[in-house]
Amino acid sequence: MRKTLLTFIGISLLALTVKAQTPAPAPPKNTQKISPGRIVHVDTAVVTKHTVTIKGKTIPYTATAGMMPVWEEDGRPTAGVFYTYYERDDVQDRASRPLVISFNGGPGTPSVWMELGYTGPRLLNTDDEGYPVQPYGFKENPNSILDVADIVYVDPVNTGYSRPVSADIPKSNFFGVNEDIKYLAEWINTFVTRENRWASPKFLIGESYGTTRVSGLALQLQDAEWMYLNGVILVSPTDLGIERSGPVQEALSLPYFSATAWYHKKLPADLQQKDLTAMLPEVESFTVNELLPALSKGGSLDDDQKKAIAAKISRYSGLSEKVIMDNNLVISYNLFWKELLRDQGFTVGRLDSRYRGIDSKTAGDGPDYNAELTAWLHEFTPAINIYLRNDLNYKTDLKYNMFGNVWPWDNKNDHTGENLRQAIAQNPYLHLLVQSGYFDGACDYFNAKYSMWQLDPSGRLKDRLKWEGYKSGHMMYLRKEDLATATENLRKFILGAIPKAGQPAKY
Repeated sequence: MRKTLLTFIGISLLALTVKAQTPAPAPPKNTQKISPGRIVHVDTAVVTKHTVTIKGKTIPYTATAGMMPVWEEDGRPTAGVFYTYYERDDVQDRASRPLVISFNGGPGTPSVWMELGYTGPRLLNTDDEGYPVQPYGFKENPNSILDVADIVYVDPVNTGYSRPVSADIPKSNFFGVNEDIKYLAEWINTFVTRENRWASPKFLIGESYGTTRVSGLALQLQDAEWMYLNGVILVSPTDLGIERSGPVQEALSLPYFSATAWYHKKLPADLQQKDLTAMLPEVESFTVNELLPALSKGGSLDDDQKKAIAAKISRYSGLSEKVIMDNNLVISYNLFWKELLRDQGFTVGRLDSRYRGIDSKTAGDGPDYNAELTAWLHEFTPAINIYLRNDLNYKTDLKYNMFGNVWPWDNKNDHTGENLRQAIAQNPYLHLLVQSGYFDGACDYFNAKYSMWQLDPSGRLKDRLKWEGYKSGHMMYLRKEDLATATENLRKFILGAIPKAGQPAKY
């Protein structure tokens, strides 16, 4: 059972209210209660004590939920960034204890997804495949990585409870590929300094757009904050600014199409009877060695060659040769999601193609909605609101933004893939792990492989790069079997990326 301390560990430097309020009486000594009202606390924290059983062992830990400022160069706070920080209590040597800094994506979403779905000490209530169950809530996470590492979950500005201190603060301070990286690197520096974690081995983990974020942060932390990492983990990565237009972009989607068709039993019998991971290498080989060259020929491809390629695309995608020929061998993601189960009256999900949707009409070239995202929002949103208020005692009337307004987002000058390559090349202690779900159509697994190949054109970094695939979607951890496997792989990666004491790295 947890013992609630409600310990106040920081006096608010600034609390901006929507309308003037009478100051509240000082709280009792050694306690702090976040006052109701739409107040942006930029420097507060609530501390609680808990336990969790991981792999049969009881782990005592301290949870801190609070806001920490983003600073202007002149020292004024411009925003409060909300975070939750979990520290294992029975640790003798904090200096050697790994610290994992966790981000999600969007770019307008908070860290709720991995906090309650993947690595944190509390786990969302779902069935074994990750589908919602009611009543909403959470339980202990027996697979949490808190046994091997402390974790801080960070919500960028306008996600979760994080907010600018004023409507007058320019959006350009926060909302762009490079702006996001710059202020978050400075925030991480402040956090690590306050928590006395400079000696700790440090890891970044990001999901979806969070992979763009942490890829850029890896170099920004080295160059601007002089902070060097031991590992970066990319969960369902974006394209990281790596060029892939034209035939490359058009060809790389086929292995994902094939995985989805396999799941829905739309492939020929000889492929369908194979395990997914035994079937996909054949499709990947065709994609790289036959489809990509064929698409590069464009209209010069003769009719017989075009029909032969269309027949193979049909074999591997579950779509008819006619649809493929009608689209000049190039099938968009939207069309695939609409077409694969059209004859059954369903669409398939974008972020997780195991989910099925029901459109208003069978006709059309794209789904009406994302079936999987709707399901996830109605299980995660109640749970995080209950958890923060009741378990972590963080009480505020601010709305917890599952998708915050971060638009317009400046996507120009996205060189995050190259930034990550430079960070790995410059820091011989830095390792990379990539995790993908085979049924993820937003950040598909074969594009993730392609990105990793392009990160290492010299081939000299491959011993520090690793890719893993799972039989689920964008949030591969929602499937119980994959959660257990993926978290165990995280443990091995984290512990394996920490050199033995005194072991030098080779530059």
